[in-house]
Amino acid sequence: MKLSVLDGDELVWSGAELDEAGDVDAVGHRIVHGGTEFVDPVVIDADVVRRLEALTDLAPLHQPKSLEALKLAEAAFPDVPHVACFDTAFHANLPAAASTYALPREWRMRWPLRRFGFHGLSHAYASRRAAELTGARRIVTCHLGAGASLAAVLDGVSVDTTMGFTPLEGLVMATRSGSVDPGLIFWLEEHMGMPPAELASTLEHRSGLAGLAGTSDMKAVLEAEARGDEDAALAVAVYLHRLRGEIARMAAALGGVDVLVFTGGVGERSEAIRTRACAGLGFLGDMRVLVVEAREDLEIARGVRSALALE
Repeated sequence: MKLSVLDGDELVWSGAELDEAGDVDAVGHRIVHGGTEFVDPVVIDADVVRRLEALTDLAPLHQPKSLEALKLAEAAFPDVPHVACFDTAFHANLPAAASTYALPREWRMRWPLRRFGFHGLSHAYASRRAAELTGARRIVTCHLGAGASLAAVLDGVSVDTTMGFTPLEGLVMATRSGSVDPGLIFWLEEHMGMPPAELASTLEHRSGLAGLAGTSDMKAVLEAEARGDEDAALAVAVYLHRLRGEIARMAAALGGVDVLVFTGGVGERSEAIRTRACAGLGFLGDMRVLVVEAREDLEIARGVRSALALE
């Protein structure tokens, strides 16, 4: 079976380049948000596309790119099945205690106000690979890249994660703030007159490492820290403080941790971040630490085979 895997967030191909990809038997698509209804890979048809479009408000930065990639791929490969694989699906069965916000019941019943979690394709692959290598049951996966999140995985099932209703919650990231006090947002809006659109853009694109150190590149931040740059030193300290704290929270959800996995661009390539993060986690006891290459493409291929009943 020849499979093409497309990620709308990273789509740089034109329609002509897709035409040159050759014969394929199926196309797998990474879709960031599946909402509450898409909890498994699904073969895409017109009805699925309409339902995905309806979820755009939950992922305005990602869903349109994924749908555009789908259009290009369907035009290039009109006679093969296209399968959507969702970044939220791995976290779809979080325990209620982990998925529920402490909001009024009428709000939660009326709207899908819950913690969805993201990077599920990466967390699923990394945790499965770690279990294959070690036989461990309690695994914390650290997907550290431009976006960053953690997952607590017990016997292959996600029981907690750091991202929530949107990918803004949780860790400090390249350009995203991670969790901030909602009261701070209200204060900026009410007292400083900051428009919601500016707030959203700033939290998404001008915060995180970029907001603290002036660059979103972790390698550049670490190099600046080594030169004595105070802003860079603060950025690394804040990043590590949040990372260690969230790893501990994931371990608490598991009742301990057997294996800590680093994956993603920063997780795989920055030995300094891995070492300095682990240096503050001795209180968790003995655990193995692995670096696993991010292979969301393989996880999507697995999902395509499952959706097409090929395994």
